Formats: sequence, structure tokens, C-alpha cells
Amino acid sequence: MDAPTVLFANDAFYHAFSERDFSAMEKLWSREWPVLCIHPGWPVLTEHAAIIESWRRIFLNPATGTVTPHYARAFVYGPFATVVCYEEVQGVLLVANNTFAMEGGEIRIVHHHASHCANPPPPEMKSAPAVQ
Repeated sequence: MDAPTVLFANDAFYHAFSERDFSAMEKLWSREWPVLCIHPGWPVLTEHAAIIESWRRIFLNPATGTVTPHYARAFVYGPFATVVCYEEVQGVLLVANNTFAMEGGEIRIVHHHASHCANPPPPEMKSAPAVQ
């Protein structure tokens, strides 16, 4: 696993999120590894079915806006990688962590955590380099 490939997987995650593409989102999540998802204001989700259902509910909510990732940085740890970034949702910045693992030759997400950001980065950081 390398950083550019992980960043591509991270982009696929945010594309599915912004397009409300439930099928794509479902395919991105691991079925073999333990999974974890923490949406802002939600309880911790640790069951695959509960996580997939959470995305269904988010996508069906008409108030859900587009999500744009900024300043994504990938950190690779052998067969795992973590991407940290900021999510822009309706003008508000959240901080997010997405962790990926190899599964059957594909990169799958095993962990997503987004939360409010007390000290967002300055606007010029949105276009900073992504690969670390």
C-alpha cells in the first residue's frame, strides 16, 4: 500500500459521500476487518450493518450537503494507512480520520471518524501537498 493509492481511495470515499452513492459507499467498507465509524454527534458504531445503515440514513437526509475534503495527508503503516483531513460541509470545517486496510487485493475503509474542529487551518492550507 502506498500513499498515492490511499489518497485515491480517500477521494473515492468523499466522492461517494458527496454524490450520496450508497452502493459505492457500501463497497468501500471492509467486510473482513473489524470496523468503526464515528459521525459527529452520533454514538460509536462498531458493527458493519450499523455503519452501512448510518450511511443510508445520512444519504436519505435532505439536509445532508456535499462534503469536500481538504488538506488530506496519508500515513502508511504496512498493510494499513490513515488519512487525516478536513471536511468542509456547508461552510463548516470538520476534522476527519479515515483508516484503510488491504482486503482481497483491494483497499477498504475500516475506520471513519469526523468531529468538529476547534481551530481550523487557514484557507491557504486547503491546497497543501497530500502525500507524507
